[in-house]
Amino acid sequence: MSGCFLRGFHRQVKRGREKCFNLADRTSMVRNMTGTIRIIGIDPGLRNTGWGVIDCDGPRLAHVASGVIRAEPSADLARRLLHIHTALLEIIRTHAPQEAAVEETFVNRDARATLKLGQARGVAMLAPAAMGLPVAEYAPNKVKKSVVGTGHAQKGQMDAMVRMLLPKARPESADAADALAIAICHAHHRGAAIRLAAGA
Repeated sequence: MSGCFLRGFHRQVKRGREKCFNLADRTSMVRNMTGTIRIIGIDPGLRNTGWGVIDCDGPRLAHVASGVIRAEPSADLARRLLHIHTALLEIIRTHAPQEAAVEETFVNRDARATLKLGQARGVAMLAPAAMGLPVAEYAPNKVKKSVVGTGHAQKGQMDAMVRMLLPKARPESADAADALAIAICHAHHRGAAIRLAAGA
């Protein structure tokens, strides 16, 4: 189950007749597997952070919105991180997702670049967590396999499959398409992760 654990889920509780999952910090609850769940997928980056919001109703997926947060390359690191955080908070307020999914950092040979990307990912996780959303993490290969069927899919294949699964989606860039793919991956795997958390 590595790479797709819903971090923060603590135990199953009941609120009236409604089954919920209580977060460890007790700040938010998520409905069980009934009804429509709105998910935001986030593909973090220091220059371009893709985001995509979908509705998941059982096996049915629907595109809600998507886009890219563009940070000024000439701005210092702190300003770029602040811009990403502020923009994500506004997107979450506007579209009201109930769950979030973020892609894990891809470690490359440039340790400095990897560290900076990790900081952007930290902000991408902080924004939904601050709004009370549970945040799932997925490895890039997990996302590709969930959407295309292979963990080594190319960008073009990802974009094509996202458009096939979400016919109304018109992602403006590969970053937005990747974010929608992350949301789709979470929609496919959230049931197993929640059931695992409930039995813990």
